Amino acid sequence: MARWRDGHGSLLIHPDDGGAPRTVPLEIAASYRARTRGLLGRDTVEGAMLLSPAGSVHTFGMRIPIDVAYLDRGLTVIAVRTMPPGRLGLPRPRSRHVLEASAGAMAGWGMRAGVRVTVEPG
Repeated sequence: MARWRDGHGSLLIHPDDGGAPRTVPLEIAASYRARTRGLLGRDTVEGAMLLSPAGSVHTFGMRIPIDVAYLDRGLTVIAVRTMPPGRLGLPRPRSRHVLEASAGAMAGWGMRAGVRVTVEPG
């Protein structure tokens, strides 16, 4: 799998019912600096943020609760959790990438364990 660079792109969520993929605006955080900064200090999230590589996240210093999806090497969702500010997420075995979005957004996108996603860099 190719390594991504910091920037913007699109997240395609492929529903497990075979329907058309849903496209979500994506911010890619692939460098250490961008992953460390993440969503800190933001009041909103436009679409989603991909942290790669990453196996866990924390919400210390965040202003808003977020949805977190853990992805395996093949970009299949392992688990989705909502995290309030000030929490430490446990590392997920097999997790290689993490998606973050505003709390409640992922349920609306149909994001759940077993769903596959595709990343299209901008």
